[in-house]
Parts: sequence; C-alpha cells; structure tokens
Amino acid sequence: MTDPGLESAAARALELVADGMHVGLGTGHAAAVFLARLADRVRSGLRVVGVPTSEATAALARSLGIPLGALDDDEQELALTVDGADEVAPNLDLVKGFGGALVRERIIAAASHRQVIVVGHDKLVERLGMRGRIPIEVVPFGRRPVLRRVRALGLEPVVRFAGARPFISDNGNLTIDCGLATPLADARAARALEAELRAIPGVVDTGLFLGTAERVLVGYPDGRVDVLQAER
Repeated sequence: MTDPGLESAAARALELVADGMHVGLGTGHAAAVFLARLADRVRSGLRVVGVPTSEATAALARSLGIPLGALDDDEQELALTVDGADEVAPNLDLVKGFGGALVRERIIAAASHRQVIVVGHDKLVERLGMRGRIPIEVVPFGRRPVLRRVRALGLEPVVRFAGARPFISDNGNLTIDCGLATPLADARAARALEAELRAIPGVVDTGLFLGTAERVLVGYPDGRVDVLQAER
C-alpha cells in the first residue's frame, strides 16, 4: 500500500540529489521508497552513484537500475545519505537498527557530508525509547558476557531472531534488542546510555544515532512534509 507521507518526504529528499553525486542509500521501508523515486530519475538521465548500507539495499538498487559504488571507490565524502529511522526525538536524535543494518548505516552516515532522514509522522517521539528497545550489534563470541553486562545496566536484552535462528547481520554479528523499562529521560541520558553500551567488550555499535541527522523530512497522510533541521 502506498504511503502518501513517505512518498512526499522521499520526493523532498530527492530534491537534494544533484547530477553526479555519490549518495549513501539507507535500509528499510522509507529508504526503499526513496530508492524507487531515485530510480525513476536515473531512468530519466540523472547520473548518480549509490553506496548501500546493506546487502538488501544493494540488491534492491541493482534491481531498480541504480549504479552502485563503494566507500573505497573515492577519497571524497559522500554528498549525502538518505535513510530512515525508527524514532526521532525533538532534538533530532535517532533510534535506528530495527532493520538490522545499524553498523553500516553508521559508517555510511559518518562518510557523508550530511545525513537526511525520511520518516512518517508516526516515528516522532517525545523521548527516545518510546518503542521500548535500543538495538545493539554484538560479536557472537561475546554474547553471554554482553547479555550479563546489559542486564547490569538495568536493561532487558533479547537476542533478535529471524525465524528459528538468530538474526545475523551483514557483518556476521548478532543483534540484541535492549528493552527499556521507561523511555530515556533526555538527551543527556541518551548519551550516557550510548557510552555505557559502547564500553561493553563485544558491542560493535548501538542504534542510538545522536546528533547525526542534518535534517529530518517528516511525511503526513495528507502529503504534507515538515522539514526539521538540526541546530548547528
């Protein structure tokens, strides 16, 4: 089913893509909507090179005819990355990773001049953690000690499964969803939790993307798009 809000927000994101750009391509439903629109422009003659944040995005982009490259193809930064998010706080801090691509999403965002987030209005939250979990990517060898350390922080860790087996990321790692009893109080609490989780040996990265978004394009069912920009 078509989502008018996401379609409109993706169209606004596409306005930021100029001929000749190298663009980071996010993972998830919102990113897929953007890819479909980008492919239409490519078929009309727009020259771009996409750098995907997951194997799933790479496969979709190829099927749509979007030329792909890699981070080591060019020493310059990517012009921008267009991606989605699972939660967006009022200060534009994000929770990402429900789709399981958070590490590559982090790398691509860091390699980009700016990160542009496309979401529906339902992803806006008053405080991060409203959906009850923060994903982390974990080296399988460290699974048990990581689970113990996460519990010691007062969180409830659950290894993510895909059917009968643990979900394995494109990097060969586990994803652990860290359950929260209550949402994070504020931006300071989010940064404290990020630091605590990153300090656990075996944790590769977290789904807390704090201060990374340059702007968030929020789509609504009537087709309206709000443009939220970070204070710099």
